[in-house]
Amino acid sequence: MTHARASEHHGADAVRNVVIVGGGTAGWMTAAYLTAAFGDRVGITLVESADVGTIGVGEATFSDIRHFFEFLGLAEQDWMPACNATYKLAVRFEDWREPGHHFYHPFEQLRSVKGFPLTDWWLRHPTSERFDLDCFVMASLIDAGRSPRHLDGRLLEQEFVETDGLPSTIAEYQGAQFPYAYHFEAHLLAKYLTRYATRRGVRHVVDHVLDVGLDERGWVSHVRTAEHGSLEGDLFVDCTGFRALLLNKALGEPFVSYQDTLPNDSAVALQVPMDMDKDAIRPCTTATAQDAGWIWTIPLISRIGTGYVYARDYMEPEDAERTLREFVGPAAADVPANHIRMRIGRSRRSWVNNCVAIGLSSGFVEPLESTGIFFIHYAIEQLVKHYPAADWDSSLRDLYNSAVTNVMDGVREFLVLHYRGAKRQDNQYWRDTRTRTVPDALAERLELWESKVPDAGTVHPRYHGLPPYSYNCILLGTGGIQVKPSPALDLIDEKYALAEFQSIREKARTLVGSLPTQNEYFKRMRDGR
Repeated sequence: MTHARASEHHGADAVRNVVIVGGGTAGWMTAAYLTAAFGDRVGITLVESADVGTIGVGEATFSDIRHFFEFLGLAEQDWMPACNATYKLAVRFEDWREPGHHFYHPFEQLRSVKGFPLTDWWLRHPTSERFDLDCFVMASLIDAGRSPRHLDGRLLEQEFVETDGLPSTIAEYQGAQFPYAYHFEAHLLAKYLTRYATRRGVRHVVDHVLDVGLDERGWVSHVRTAEHGSLEGDLFVDCTGFRALLLNKALGEPFVSYQDTLPNDSAVALQVPMDMDKDAIRPCTTATAQDAGWIWTIPLISRIGTGYVYARDYMEPEDAERTLREFVGPAAADVPANHIRMRIGRSRRSWVNNCVAIGLSSGFVEPLESTGIFFIHYAIEQLVKHYPAADWDSSLRDLYNSAVTNVMDGVREFLVLHYRGAKRQDNQYWRDTRTRTVPDALAERLELWESKVPDAGTVHPRYHGLPPYSYNCILLGTGGIQVKPSPALDLIDEKYALAEFQSIREKARTLVGSLPTQNEYFKRMRDGR
């Protein structure tokens, strides 16, 4: 038996031996972050099977992910070319209101005029049929296929500033909005972070985990592997995906399903080759509504990642695959399909005894707003923030579990809003979105939003990564819930709001004329390596 309890050699005041079970995006993000945080003060072992790869749907992110790379000391030029990464300025929603209609949920804070959000003014004085074009600069940039950076690397313009000083945590930047996130190939990011972490001392064990050993208290004592014997540790991190080998299977922690409110439980994915010299790289993730769910389109340097997220109650897997291939066209003809059964919901607690689940083993919702990697990043930050001492103070576990629960329950509400708000009602799947159960708190909020657009006082009160402007975008874009402007706007001179709308149009026009396309920018980045 391999016995390496670092805490026995470095004092009993800290937990110093961490075993991460499972690799992929969750495992290697955790290993890289922990070694960046603690250096050689904590011994980290990651064990993964050579036969288990990444699921491959987590290729789009929140803009907060930049804090992860900053924390690791990585510049975009360091990791983006290695991961075939591109920029993401928004999520583009197609056909959620009606066929041919689209709108953006951009990474851009919503401006306010006289204390009222610009979306409220737009409801009172719409200057076009597109709230996103009128209220946000980003919508025009995406329509024009622009990069958020100039060829010399400068970011948009002065109002979008880089982070100064030491890297911070994502929740501390709720009031600020960086103008873009990333698309990347998940398996390439895992490979990149493997190199990063192992060079900094993380022990990498490639082996099958056969079973999980528990001590007399019911805590994890070791994992037994096929070729390396038993790996002991103080703290175990479960990154075994939907299997949740440690948390759910060994420790018996129950799973809380979200299936009653979010019925999509399956996906079929394709990796479609593309040529960046010929095909324009759209700077957004696209979610296109379909008969039993929606199709994602994620443009990368070398390929398009695409897939159909659907509800098995409304569509069979072979029909979903056929629909996806028809949607993509001839380029998908010889591409193998990956069928995925998704476990939608969360573990009741993600930290039990000395085991913390991160990634799919903790919980998952459909990737409609690219929350999968955000959940991983947030969980790792919270683990460092609540990292235990040898006395295993239960308050730290409780605080961690509350934070993770609040994030996932908040995102659940936000995703349900997309379906409840969708105007299209052309088949049973979409008609059922009007009668399906919604969380009680969201039902109350929906009533409030019919009288007043969402603000900080009426959205989910716990941090979950989605600010009030995000709710405004979904309500105004999906079109199925009638939202009224504030009566007070009838008594305030609209010239200030009209001037702001004009300023946005002029700013967008200037930036569209000066920024390069994504193809141009990434060709420069890759040629300059």
